[in-house]
Amino acid sequence: MAKKTRRATRRWVRRVTTDSTHPPAGTFKGSASQIARTMARKDVSPGGVGSGIRMIQYFLNRGGRGLSATRRAELERAKRILQRRAAARKKTAKKR
Repeated sequence: MAKKTRRATRRWVRRVTTDSTHPPAGTFKGSASQIARTMARKDVSPGGVGSGIRMIQYFLNRGGRGLSATRRAELERAKRILQRRAAARKKTAKKR
């Protein structure tokens, strides 16, 4: 049987110091629609909806195994809501 290799102790996520989004405390504990509404606001995600989507994905990655299945599903649902909103904006922008 193969010997288990030890995982590197350096983790890139600890070194992330980006300060582009500013979600209020408790944002990721709400429902999918509440999370999406909050992350779509300009004061929270100055870079737009895409920035909010990336922040939710970062939170999912950072939470890792510590997130319950229901919480993970709710966050994924919020991400899909924002993705649909971004697609709709892109579609209306093309029509102009």
